[in-house]
Amino acid sequence: MIRSLWFRTIAGFVLRSNFLAFVLLALPWNGHAQHAPVWVGAWASSQQIPEPKNALGADDLRDATLRQIVHLSIGGSAIRVHLSNAFGVAPLHLMSVHVARSKARDSATIDAAADRELHFAGRIDVIIPAGAEYVSDPLDYAVAAGADLAISIHYGDPPEQETGHPGARATSYLVHGDMVSGASFTPAKNVDHWYQLSGVDVARDGGFSIVALGDSITDGHGATTNGNDRWPDLLARRLQAAGRHSVGVLNEGIGGNRVLDDGPGPNALARFDRDVLAQTAVRYVIVLEGVNDLGLLARTMRASAEEHAVLVRRIIAAYAQMVARAHAHGVFVIGSTILPYGGSDYYHPDAVSEADRQTVNAWIRSAGHFDAVIDFDKTMRDPSHPDRLLPKFDSGDHLHPSPAGYAAMADSVPLSMFGAR
Repeated sequence: MIRSLWFRTIAGFVLRSNFLAFVLLALPWNGHAQHAPVWVGAWASSQQIPEPKNALGADDLRDATLRQIVHLSIGGSAIRVHLSNAFGVAPLHLMSVHVARSKARDSATIDAAADRELHFAGRIDVIIPAGAEYVSDPLDYAVAAGADLAISIHYGDPPEQETGHPGARATSYLVHGDMVSGASFTPAKNVDHWYQLSGVDVARDGGFSIVALGDSITDGHGATTNGNDRWPDLLARRLQAAGRHSVGVLNEGIGGNRVLDDGPGPNALARFDRDVLAQTAVRYVIVLEGVNDLGLLARTMRASAEEHAVLVRRIIAAYAQMVARAHAHGVFVIGSTILPYGGSDYYHPDAVSEADRQTVNAWIRSAGHFDAVIDFDKTMRDPSHPDRLLPKFDSGDHLHPSPAGYAAMADSVPLSMFGAR
């Protein structure tokens, strides 16, 4: 009995020792296994079907090169690029994709010496299935926080239905032929939209990303074209200045977006999985949605008291759904109060609409709903007229902030909320 027990003990020790040796051999032997590089989201954009006025012409992308500039929130030692055919109705064949450092945001000029070819499963071309996203192979390519990365795509045939992001506030450059390595484009067709690009990840020693989910206020209506002064851009700069070099900020705003109903792009609840939960290394999401739901209810005609009550109840229930779904994936959810929009020419809020906004904001501020709250309403409202934006923060349409307003929004975000959890 004692001998049998001795043999079982020795055998168990040998098995455990062999397993430990296997684990140690499997770890990177560089003395820094606890800091092995991870992928972190550095830039992103929400995808939708571009409206006719924002879509490219039928033959614009036939044997054409499209060069697009993206502004990275953090840097790293390697990159990978996400390409989207989310709203395509057929497979999309891209002939080649190159990356380079942009020499100027407002031109197609690149540092040709830093031009590199992306691969996809080892090939230079890629076929993206309808409704899918495709991630490039990793590329050793050091980039810095705040860098402008030029991504050039050579199309053979245009997509049967375009996928893109109209509210880029960044200029893209289009020329016919294969010019992915061209130092510049002359002449080029310029459009202030992105197509097929949904994200850029960087490899670094740890880190996480913050997703900003919102409508045109997050997307940056009223910001400076090629200026990268939307509030998520400025939040990223604050984090870098504070030494938070491993925290990426991803802008998932869509102009006109609503919580409940589709508009220009899917409703926020429908796109939550793709635009929030699927983002690389996401740990926090800031939700700033609801003004379009509130404003459209009574935009053209009066709504009944019951219709107002139902809308408020449904918006709040949708917020709760977002919280539950995020928590199931370990994501911390920060609620943002809805900004005032009194005097807007787009919406015509009366006392009942303003009461709806106050009710929704009261729920957002209440403990036990979101994990934390950013009170953008308090930051942006005019104390003398709390249903309106403060004039110095107003872009002029009484709905969207100015660049100064976006700066105030970014400055109001407590960086301490993005700590270790």
